[in-house]
Amino acid sequence: MKFINYLEKITGVGIFPLVSLLVFFTFFVAVTYWAFQADKGYINLMKRMPINEND
Repeated sequence: MKFINYLEKITGVGIFPLVSLLVFFTFFVAVTYWAFQADKGYINLMKRMPINEND
């Protein structure tokens, strides 16, 4: 039996792709909003931080 056959038997399985899309879209919009509203001094501070080279 193929995996798709198992999915067809689950009630309401069609809602999961929609919920996943909404979660991704909400997160993407929130991060984009934060990036444009973030303090430029904070962004420059993070940009100049050294990378840990003790590996």
